[in-house]
Amino acid sequence: MRLKKNDTLTVTVEDITNLGFGVARHSGEVIFISDTVPGDVAEIKIIKVSSSYSVARCERLVSLSPERTSARCPSTVCKSCAYKLLGYEREAALKEESVRQIFKKAGLTEVEIAPIVTSPAIAEYRNKAQYPVSKDKSGNYSIGFFAPKSHRVTEAADCPLAPSVFSEILELLREFFKEKEYTCYDETSGEGLIRHIYLRRGEVSGEILFTLVINGNTLPCSDELVARVRERFPLVVGILLNKNKKNTNVILSDEYETLYGRDYIFDTLAGVVLKITAPSFYQVNHDCAEILYAKAKELAAPEKCDTLLDLYCGAGSIGLSMAREVGEVVGIEIVESAVECARFNAENNNITNASFYVGDAKNTERLLERAELERGEAIRADIVILDPPRAGCDEALVKYVSTLSPKRIVYISCNPQTLARDMLIFKEHGYVGNLVTPVDMFPGTGHVESVVCLTRRLDN
Repeated sequence: MRLKKNDTLTVTVEDITNLGFGVARHSGEVIFISDTVPGDVAEIKIIKVSSSYSVARCERLVSLSPERTSARCPSTVCKSCAYKLLGYEREAALKEESVRQIFKKAGLTEVEIAPIVTSPAIAEYRNKAQYPVSKDKSGNYSIGFFAPKSHRVTEAADCPLAPSVFSEILELLREFFKEKEYTCYDETSGEGLIRHIYLRRGEVSGEILFTLVINGNTLPCSDELVARVRERFPLVVGILLNKNKKNTNVILSDEYETLYGRDYIFDTLAGVVLKITAPSFYQVNHDCAEILYAKAKELAAPEKCDTLLDLYCGAGSIGLSMAREVGEVVGIEIVESAVECARFNAENNNITNASFYVGDAKNTERLLERAELERGEAIRADIVILDPPRAGCDEALVKYVSTLSPKRIVYISCNPQTLARDMLIFKEHGYVGNLVTPVDMFPGTGHVESVVCLTRRLDN
């Protein structure tokens, strides 16, 4: 008999998803259960039924799994981390297996999944965090993250994944907001001032960039806020306002105002000193990124005769980390301020064989147009680096990169599903990869990075 909404039953949890839901089965039906881990025996209540699965709430834990832990995060409110109730060794094994199953499901059975590269740190590793802010009727502010599948803010100012100084800054801001009685943005009405708090920190430099995202043009008492932050946190080198007045779930607009200091920080990654602005892409886990970049360089096998084309180059970190091993680096990035940073970073590191240009990876017809116009010649690509966002590469880009006939394509992905999809498309155009290496850039969460080298098929 099929399960129905509001049914209650006792089950043993067998598995866990990358969203943090325990998985159980009852009479052949799959049930996803909140706040449970493999090995738990739980009394549950069905809250949703579909044709292929049910969703349940854990009403009571009858017996606890030996794998369960509360040491990684004491919060019972925040649901942002899928694996916080499991030990890290188990989490890493689950991520490795999830990548293996994704490639198997995609039909890429010939692709081997290497043992996962674990993160050197599993706490306080995030050098960037964006916190939505809300205010209740009693005037209390919540600073944290959105609850799953909602825009309700759950308190997480003490998130153990972020450096402790972030928590200290957030508490100062909470006190200041309360003192000044700032309103908070309401998506329904489009009213309210404070939207997000955005913090970036250089792991090596220690420099902090603080951006306050507001729904307006000015922040009352901004001079006083600047003075308090500067007095308490001397490593804050820049305080910015980001003015986002659109009714959107996009956090940052293109409009910034510098209230104090600089609009960037410096950090050092893979031997390169980098200037990083608020909108620039930069890996959130510095120490694990160093391992990832070393692996990418190993796979790229750069030589002095090579031209390296770095697409989605951001502030130039990957390309610049390989610049001294190749003849030339050409970076392409859609964010103009990131391109400016990349050019600065090359000059600041005395790297003379790297150039960076604005280009949209979704517009392959004009991707290299600006670069080739400035150079007065076509760009040769012996090695291509791809590090796209979670959505992966457009099919047109995969086809275009293949037509460049590079010796090697090093694809860094933060989403193994889109990586598998794109590898299938590359396969159609003659490029294959035999070994995918998962890298755990995001301990605690359900996300995992992967890197692979694609080369032209011998029969092509």
